[in-house]
Amino acid sequence: MTAIPDEAIQQLFSEARTYAGWLPEGVGDETLNAMYDLMKWGPTSANLTPARIVFVKSPEAKAKLIPCLMPLNVEKVKAAPVTAIIAHDEEYYELIPKLFPQGMGYLEHFRSNKEFRETTGLRNSSIQGAYLILAARALGLDCGPMSGFDNNKVDEVFFAGTKWKSNFICNFGHGDKESLHPRLPRLTFEEACRIV
Repeated sequence: MTAIPDEAIQQLFSEARTYAGWLPEGVGDETLNAMYDLMKWGPTSANLTPARIVFVKSPEAKAKLIPCLMPLNVEKVKAAPVTAIIAHDEEYYELIPKLFPQGMGYLEHFRSNKEFRETTGLRNSSIQGAYLILAARALGLDCGPMSGFDNNKVDEVFFAGTKWKSNFICNFGHGDKESLHPRLPRLTFEEACRIV
């Protein structure tokens, strides 16, 4: 495998920003499909891909999501062309026969170990959500992930009668550069990492 060009690295990482303001340009359903088709190739434990995504686009769906948000995030979501609810299916492990048939012995372990399956589901849906952000950036979109919402309300409104549970939400679209503040610092390698 070879390194990708610096321009691509900048688009995915070093020049990418978290947006709070959005331009009025929409995001087509074909782009959302393309985002998922890239995201799905990201690694997860035993290939179990627990993430489930609801792309909130319509005014009716946005109106249901708004009351679930902390006040600071209301205008961000209203302005964004699409807001993804990244969730996970609590019974993702039941797809072992399809997604990891060589690991049928794991099925009973997941069924009998609640803490393990919950931790694995949340961890891996978070990984998949990060891949969704990278997929969106690779396709030329900007992102605004957030935690400022009531998970229980979102689950009641969007996932009642299912085994899906919300993890985090993320706005997607074309960011308004006027909404950006100066870039905040990050920790250095020495502050955040150890080589042992």
